[in-house]
Amino acid sequence: MPELPEVEVVRAGLEPAAVGAVITGVSVFDERALTRHVPGASDFVARLEGRSFTATSRRGKFLWLPLDDGDSALIAHLGMSGQMLLRAPDATAERHERVRIGIEHPVHGELAIVFADQRTFGSLAVDALVADGPSRVPTQVRHIARDPLDAAFDDRAFRAALSRRRSAIKRVLLDQSLISGIGNIYADESLWAARIHPETSADALSTRAVHRLLAEVRLVLTRALAEGGTSFDAQYVNVNGQAGYFARHLHAYGRAGQPCERCGGPIRREPFMNRSSFFCPRCQRVKPAAD
Repeated sequence: MPELPEVEVVRAGLEPAAVGAVITGVSVFDERALTRHVPGASDFVARLEGRSFTATSRRGKFLWLPLDDGDSALIAHLGMSGQMLLRAPDATAERHERVRIGIEHPVHGELAIVFADQRTFGSLAVDALVADGPSRVPTQVRHIARDPLDAAFDDRAFRAALSRRRSAIKRVLLDQSLISGIGNIYADESLWAARIHPETSADALSTRAVHRLLAEVRLVLTRALAEGGTSFDAQYVNVNGQAGYFARHLHAYGRAGQPCERCGGPIRREPFMNRSSFFCPRCQRVKPAAD
């Protein structure tokens, strides 16, 4: 599933072409792409056509484009395989294309924003914007916590929340209501970098260990952003259809049986919530992190 870096790459790619553009037409080819828009396709089209985009925003794995009515936004969740692509207005339909939004930008001219999704777990919607502290977010995003790259993320509140959790720290990192944007890949990479076993109880981490973990989370996410995200197949691409390259720099995820780059011990893979955890049992021990 696309995580924070992948979604941020898509948001940044859409921004120069979408902001200030007028929506000239909307075609819905598969209503499964509108599961988050309960009123259906005709309402979705009517609420977009003739409007213009004023910004591009993201929180965690959600991205949205506020509309010029000031009260609503086009919101997208990419699910497992969703793609937001920029194409010429007459470009051949993409494989698994679900929705096409025609736009006209005052500088870039006519373009199309294409939502393609092989597995159909992603969705688009037009959603109301509501107040959330100093900012406004779609109602569907209000329950999502700020991510660790957000300037308003509260490290102290996060540490306090961990002290009340007896769940495994990896499970807590994946809780989007506590800290957003971190998925399986970046959780494993951050825990490896911080030398914390994924099954370590969250309340067992010292303040120093939590600060070290947050620092590594931010470093991993920032490096992934610089590489355009992580791609293992053609399902995640940026708006131009290009894959990210951070997979070349993974230290734990997907490296089962290979030597740990830090100590030489074998990376272990264990089942975790219908997925897998990758870690070094020698470097990452199930105990409070050493300070």
